[in-house]
Amino acid sequence: MGEPAVELEAVWKRFGAVAAIDGLDLEIVRGETVALLGPNGAGKSTTVKLLLGLLRPDTGRVRVLGGAAAEAVAGGRIAAMLQDGGFMPGVKAIELLRFAAGLYPEPMPLERVLEAAGLEELTGRRVDRLSGGQAQRVRFALALVANPEVLVLDEPTAAMDVESRRAFWAAMRLEAAAGRTVLFATHYLEEAEQASDRVVVIARGRVVADGPPARIKATVGGRIVRFTLDGRSSEGLDRLPGVTAFEVHGRQVLLRSSDADATVWALYERRDQVRDLEIAGADLEDAFLALTGTAA
Repeated sequence: MGEPAVELEAVWKRFGAVAAIDGLDLEIVRGETVALLGPNGAGKSTTVKLLLGLLRPDTGRVRVLGGAAAEAVAGGRIAAMLQDGGFMPGVKAIELLRFAAGLYPEPMPLERVLEAAGLEELTGRRVDRLSGGQAQRVRFALALVANPEVLVLDEPTAAMDVESRRAFWAAMRLEAAAGRTVLFATHYLEEAEQASDRVVVIARGRVVADGPPARIKATVGGRIVRFTLDGRSSEGLDRLPGVTAFEVHGRQVLLRSSDADATVWALYERRDQVRDLEIAGADLEDAFLALTGTAA
């Protein structure tokens, strides 16, 4: 384990009678890319605000790069891309970025910021005339311009189309490869699996799972059996040995099984109806639903 970039130790944060953060312990090592997952109301946004010094814990300790969160923010050592951040109306994107660069002691060169955020052709556009996805790219650029050691992203690809999302994560991989610590919250589970070194799942303000994506998926157990159903009805598939749930989309069938061997042997008896058979482990969505459902 390397030197910690982010530390939350026994952190509690209440809003009235509601405990948004309930004894949270979390450590992120410098250079890690960590995905923060959780259902709505799990405490993700509160965690992000604690790391940015926007909230103070009721009890416990929050440290960023060895010091107080507010100090790291003031020094440009941690920066964030928040999903609900607004812009000054009437300002051009390049003007906003130049203004932001002047707030930090060692800003990233604007040319590099524009390239990383894919904004080269939008610098002269007023921020109130940008599409949702373009506005997200400006928010990303505003976080990068600080040249932070720790980058916090809250639903970074919300409102982006597929092409923009791919370009965004390509840029993020370059930033991570340069040694930047990245913490991102997302509802796109495939992004968490593909872009992170580690997944942290929280529910009701507590960590319920923490580890590489493969380890998180392994907590679920069971297998997924997929196949194409030829011709006949799907009736009775839910009663096959081992099957715990099933989905049918047209002729495509997905079975969740606690005993894939028994399920496949039973399907063999219907082999004139079944083709393109595949067996796979549980995916991150299965693990997420199981873990957060248990916690709830």
